[in-house]
Amino acid sequence: MLWIKAFHIVFIASWFAGLFYLPRIFVNLALETDPTATARLLLMARKLYRFTSILMGPALLLGIWLWLGYGFKGGWLHAKLALVVLAIGYHHACGSLLKKFEQGGAARPNRSHVWFRWFNEVPVILLTAITILVVVQPF
Repeated sequence: MLWIKAFHIVFIASWFAGLFYLPRIFVNLALETDPTATARLLLMARKLYRFTSILMGPALLLGIWLWLGYGFKGGWLHAKLALVVLAIGYHHACGSLLKKFEQGGAARPNRSHVWFRWFNEVPVILLTAITILVVVQPF
């Protein structure tokens, strides 16, 4: 089970690395006016989102395997699972924003770079809270 736990941590860290960086690209897209630079940023965002989506799968599957193997119980687990659902929702929200940036024109997200800077903080808060719940198991 320790191998499963180790790979779960690796995939979670990799998935969240993508969630940390993708909104940073959105900040730059919100500021960018040059079509060539915008195209380059969209290509980077598209590739990162695709790769991050692939990493999310094993992270979740290994987490389920751990849950079934160890039979974790307690309120901390329910809180952690709720935050994982929020992380999945955040991931899909990033995909939706990416599609809007790709469509451009009137479909482009009507958000400022400041909004995207705050949006960029959400995965930090989620990962911090999840880590505290798993390590401390406060309730």
